[in-house]
Amino acid sequence: VQLVESGGGLVQPGGSLRLSCAASGFTFSNYVMSWYRQAPGKERELVAAITSGSEISAGEMTNYADSVKGRFSISRDNAKNTVSLQMNSLKPEDTAVYYCNGHARGLLREYDYWGQGTQVTVSS
Repeated sequence: VQLVESGGGLVQPGGSLRLSCAASGFTFSNYVMSWYRQAPGKERELVAAITSGSEISAGEMTNYADSVKGRFSISRDNAKNTVSLQMNSLKPEDTAVYYCNGHARGLLREYDYWGQGTQVTVSS
């Protein structure tokens, strides 16, 4: 199983970045995919999540942390096994290591996969 993030870097306040996560080794379309972030000295927090689209509720659903609503957008491509996070109007407080996560519930256990993280720094 691999989750490989890319797209991080240094950006000025107000700028944009697009993070991507390439997944392999598991049935991507069955997993809820999320982006988390962890800033120095802080706990890891959920940034955005997108359902697999295979749930009975039909269609993909997304969820965002209040701090990023209206600025960030999560999307997925099940054909390419990728999930992306478009980040606009970036603020210094968005500075963190961003992690890609895949999560699914099996009959007997839960499955949780993490990428290695990509650094996002928002600074002038």
